[in-house]
This record gives sequence, structure tokens and C-alpha cells, in this order.
Amino acid sequence: MRYAIPLVVLGVLLTFFAVGLRHDPRILPSPLIGKAAPAFSLPVLEFPQPEATATPPLKSNADFLGKPLLVNFFASWCAGCQVEHPFLMSLAKAGAVTIVGVDYKDADADVRQWLGSRGNPYAPVLADLDGRTGIDWGVYGVPETFVISASGQVLHKHVGALTPEAWERDIKPLLAAAP
Repeated sequence: MRYAIPLVVLGVLLTFFAVGLRHDPRILPSPLIGKAAPAFSLPVLEFPQPEATATPPLKSNADFLGKPLLVNFFASWCAGCQVEHPFLMSLAKAGAVTIVGVDYKDADADVRQWLGSRGNPYAPVLADLDGRTGIDWGVYGVPETFVISASGQVLHKHVGALTPEAWERDIKPLLAAAP
């Protein structure tokens, strides 16, 4: 009997480890799925840069109602963002979907230089300098991409660099079926 207790504990621990190893760490549940996207009002980064005295226009989520879109949180300092950028450029060039870029905790000059040298797939680029909008959306780190329906509902959250495989498997079917 004395030896059974450690064996039972070992069995329970092995079961927890086995379940944990099958879990994909890139799949982070989002409480936003099926709900309206969090409200935001962020300044637009204009290209080319306007005069220093010009006040940047603001965009809110209400400005994007009417067609499905991707909201991509990114930053110039993000390695994963560099990986996904060529694919985002191909999506934008093909006109597959509108991609709203939210520059997360980044300096305007840095993102202007970064997009200036790599191309800009976003329509538009919004600045989340303090990261508050990212917090409202439940962003753990960049890149993260949200699929938004035409009515403003969050359909899907993709964590990490967006790949052609994830696009075909997870996002493209949602956009095709989005109301």
C-alpha cells in the first residue's frame, strides 16, 4: 500500500505532462471570439510624413465596418513581424483582404523607416504607442492578427507570424463565410 501512493502520483503527473505536450502554445484562447471588436480611436500614421504641426487623423473601429478585414498588431522591432511581412505584402497586392496595421509600442520614425524599406501592406497604419489598445484586444505579444467580420465581430485570433498555411487553413475560409 505504501508503494501505491507514489505510483498513483506519478501516473497523475505523467498524464498532466502528456496533455501539456499535445497543446500548441501558439493557440491562445481569446474571450473576444464571437464578440464585437474592442472599441478604439487611434492616430493614423500617414505616408509620407506630414508636417510636424499637422494633427494626425484618428480612426476608430466604426470606420472599418462593412467588409471583413484583418487587424494585425505589429512592430518594427519584432522578429516575427519581419517573417510574416512578405506574406502580408502578397495578400495586400492580391487585394485578398483589407489589412489594418496597428503599430504596437513603437516609435513613429522607426515604423516609417521599416515600412519604407519593406513596403506597406496596411490600409491604414494606426499607432498604439502606449499599448492600451493592444491590452484591450488581449494582445500577448506581436505579431497577432485578428479576423473581423463586416459587422465588427471578432471571428479568429492568430498568434505569431501569419503564414500561407495558416491563411489557407484558418483565415481564408472564415473570410469567405463572414457575414
